[in-house]
Amino acid sequence: MEAVQNVVIVGGGLAGGKTAEALREQGYAGRIDLIAAEDHLPYERPPLSKQYLAGKTPFEEAVLHPESWYRENQVTVHRATRATTIDTAGHRVTLDDGTALPYDKLVLATGSTVRRLPLEGADASNVHYLRTVEDSDRIRDVFGEGRRLTIVGGGWIGLEVAAAAREAGNTVTILEAAELPLVGVLGADIAAVFAELHAAHGVDLRTGVRLARFVTSEGRVVAAELDGGERIETDAVVIGVGVAPAVGLAEQAGLAVDNGVLVDASLRSSDPDVYAVGDIANHDHPVLGRRVRVEHWATALNQPAAAVAALLGGDAWYTELPYFFSDQYELGCEYIGYAPPGSYDRVVVRGDLPGREFVAFWLDDADRIVAAMNVNVWDVVDEIKPLIAGRKSVDADRITDPGVPYAQL
Repeated sequence: MEAVQNVVIVGGGLAGGKTAEALREQGYAGRIDLIAAEDHLPYERPPLSKQYLAGKTPFEEAVLHPESWYRENQVTVHRATRATTIDTAGHRVTLDDGTALPYDKLVLATGSTVRRLPLEGADASNVHYLRTVEDSDRIRDVFGEGRRLTIVGGGWIGLEVAAAAREAGNTVTILEAAELPLVGVLGADIAAVFAELHAAHGVDLRTGVRLARFVTSEGRVVAAELDGGERIETDAVVIGVGVAPAVGLAEQAGLAVDNGVLVDASLRSSDPDVYAVGDIANHDHPVLGRRVRVEHWATALNQPAAAVAALLGGDAWYTELPYFFSDQYELGCEYIGYAPPGSYDRVVVRGDLPGREFVAFWLDDADRIVAAMNVNVWDVVDEIKPLIAGRKSVDADRITDPGVPYAQL
């Protein structure tokens, strides 16, 4: 294998920044160009709906490395710049300023784009989505005692924004099309915990509803109108109905794409000189034995080291299990594993479900644990990981018994 001398990273989020970091940590001494669409250095996004949104931490704490790190490590960061085309035959990336960058290896870390609602009034000035730090700033600007906030979508982002807004004194309404928030992710029993949590904190949670349009006046939404004509008056709207992998550049380059960029266990795409990490990577997971694409902080944090090891010629696989966390009011939780709808047979619980202090386990039809979530119970993730990775059947009665150590399951 010829020595790698030029690496281009497309994407200036956490995954892009961690790729640059891994290259230097693993001894790569060649040129690194990092293309960042935002006019910021790479930063972590979870605080945008958590501590930063709530005004508890400064933005600087979310930034991966200061500018001095990029200078000292000779990483050229092209800020407020987009890659427009990839020439895989010529090994070149063209930028929107006309610059053409050569590469020996290319890493795509283009992340996700928010799904927008094609509804009347959705382009009003007080309708917000959450993806960037500027988005978080605009949402925080609508926080305040007695101000009315309507949130469309009861997923993780919607619920975290709702919690921050309630703590800031807003009157909050959540509009969710499903029968419960997070029901597609967690199933009905565990989703009900989050529904009850928000109701207990004064959120007007409307489930099973359909939004017809936004009623506007002078360019601003004044009400959300449901099917059937009911209007919910509001001062601002936050829409959180999911994201889509940003695969336009990969498609233009002719890479294999299906719900993300298709990559192997080493995060290598259909082109052997192009890798994908983070939200866009539809990864052939060697431990789970299936393809997985997850839009989580931990994926962006951990995948780059494996991709870099592989692109530098090593025999590296990415084997970490999917992981995410959430903080809402007094509830904190961690989720490990992968349990999309249809992949599990039932959910069993160890601990106090009504008291919101428990560990839930998603079991398949062979009583193998495919995922687990600890709620207000801490320091158990490392004990649970081997139970998922081992892919062996467990005794459901013993797993729900707090007296049985995880190591004996």
